[in-house]
Amino acid sequence: MLHVAIDEGSGPVVVLVHGIASSAVTFENLIPLLTDRHRVIAIDLLGFGESVAPETAQFTIEEHVDALEDTLDSLRLRHPFVLVGHSMGSLIASRYAATNRRRLSKLVLVSPPIYVDPAALGDPVERAAMGLYLKAYEFLRTNQTFTMRNAAMLARISPIKNVLEVSARNWNAFVLSLENAIESQTTVSDIASVTVPVEVVYGTLDPFLMPGGLRIVEQMRHVTVRKVDASDHLVRKRLARAVAAAIG
Repeated sequence: MLHVAIDEGSGPVVVLVHGIASSAVTFENLIPLLTDRHRVIAIDLLGFGESVAPETAQFTIEEHVDALEDTLDSLRLRHPFVLVGHSMGSLIASRYAATNRRRLSKLVLVSPPIYVDPAALGDPVERAAMGLYLKAYEFLRTNQTFTMRNAAMLARISPIKNVLEVSARNWNAFVLSLENAIESQTTVSDIASVTVPVEVVYGTLDPFLMPGGLRIVEQMRHVTVRKVDASDHLVRKRLARAVAAAIG
């Protein structure tokens, strides 16, 4: 069972799922925009925040989804709800939506790092960029001291307190989630399998997004895209307002 960090407000349910190396604090700018008309539930993912990190876990997308599914089942939600995922949480949310089609009324993907095999990209520039992203992630996974030191530096200057944590406590969850849920993903096919409306919201300055993967998703008929100027990967106030509008 995952830690339910927030369960506030009343009305139609909105479930919030954060990204890698973070927790429910990801949504501190979004939650106040929703609780006047929604019941808002924010969950800490497997291995992050205050949720458990089983010693045998490989932190695959399937394990993350299973833990999310068990936790939501325990809440006995009676009506279809809006599922919102940020960053890696959007990949988990997409898989959940593809395999639990009757549970949702809408899927909202915020800053989704939708990556595909570089060989699947026709543009040589995008193919090279995708390859560099994957090499960078491999470097982060295999250089613990470098990664933890730089994560701590970024956390100190972040406008959202405690939004980023890469430490000895969650290192295993971070490394395996990066490798098994982000680098190895099937998000494009998952989104294609979703039967409810999908809203994609991202900032034009987000350094973690790949145009090639996003362009594939943007062509799907059930997907609506909202681009937020001068916003990056974090759910700052401007991006939060766009996400709230997408939720409805």
